Amino acid sequence: MTNDTFLRALLREPTDYTPVWIMRQAGRYLPEYNATRKRAGSFLALAKTPELACEVTLQPLARYALDAAILFSDILTVPDAMGLGLSFAEGEGPRFARTVRTEAEVAQLREADLDSLRYVFDAVSLIRKSLGGRVPLIGFSGSPFTLACYMIEGGGSDDFRHVKSMLYARPDLLHKILATLARSVTAYLNAQIAAGAQAVMVFDTWGGALSDAAYREFSLAYARAVLAGLTREAEGRVVPRIFFTKGGGLWLEAMAQSGADALGLDWTVDIGDARRRVGGQVALQGNMDPFALFAPPEAIAREAHRILGRFGTAPGHVFNLGHGVSQFTPPEHIHALVEAVHGYRGA
Repeated sequence: MTNDTFLRALLREPTDYTPVWIMRQAGRYLPEYNATRKRAGSFLALAKTPELACEVTLQPLARYALDAAILFSDILTVPDAMGLGLSFAEGEGPRFARTVRTEAEVAQLREADLDSLRYVFDAVSLIRKSLGGRVPLIGFSGSPFTLACYMIEGGGSDDFRHVKSMLYARPDLLHKILATLARSVTAYLNAQIAAGAQAVMVFDTWGGALSDAAYREFSLAYARAVLAGLTREAEGRVVPRIFFTKGGGLWLEAMAQSGADALGLDWTVDIGDARRRVGGQVALQGNMDPFALFAPPEAIAREAHRILGRFGTAPGHVFNLGHGVSQFTPPEHIHALVEAVHGYRGA
């Protein structure tokens, strides 16, 4: 591989510089992405056509000197493959035709049909071939708890009323959903690894909405089960595992014991303090506020250097945003960020 800096940083090996990639780096802030999406006709058509998914995955790498590519897909492919009927309405986000709320609906739930996800694995293989060893490819999935939120609510939610009602009134039902999802997510990520993904990331977008006890029981426990079941080596090298809970700063010590090689951090956590708290057990990924990218390039560089300085000189840092890049971000500001990170050599 021409550039394996990202993989080495995840395993806390020495690197010549801090690698950087951006969550949601293939997305609506890029005019070329919007053109491809228009050609596809819909978001789902874009995600389910391997050639187009490959095209948009590679677009940010043509613009910026990023140190990793991430598969273009969606976290809701897994519940879609469980037969819940995923759709996207413009301006309204994802919706499922069927929810999983009642005892009967939970009893009917089956693990994801991996054959129906062949388009994802085909995209992974095509992207790997197209990358030609330039940088590593990241595969990903939503965490069991985050996927359960969408399945139970029927889409996005501001208050997770249905999920939390089930959690407190019928925890047995939620545990059954989560166990089924954990098996599905594990199989899904392992299939991505078999197809060519060289690192994998578990996105726990909604775990931070839980109480301390509920997070540990319903989110962390099932993420840990997924991480424990992942293929550890492929193509003669370790496949690093990244675990990210948005709003998860309260639980960093417990997350460091999850079996992940690296933890993603959102922007609410001081990365120097996080490094101290995890005690060198895991690498850290993050954690600039995505809206810092609306500032002028010199301010972007100043904030990037502040974060790099707070992490310090030890190995094990992958620079990223604390969440996905905004669709309104000026594309040239990403260039300023990448240049600032790559050019940093310490205070």
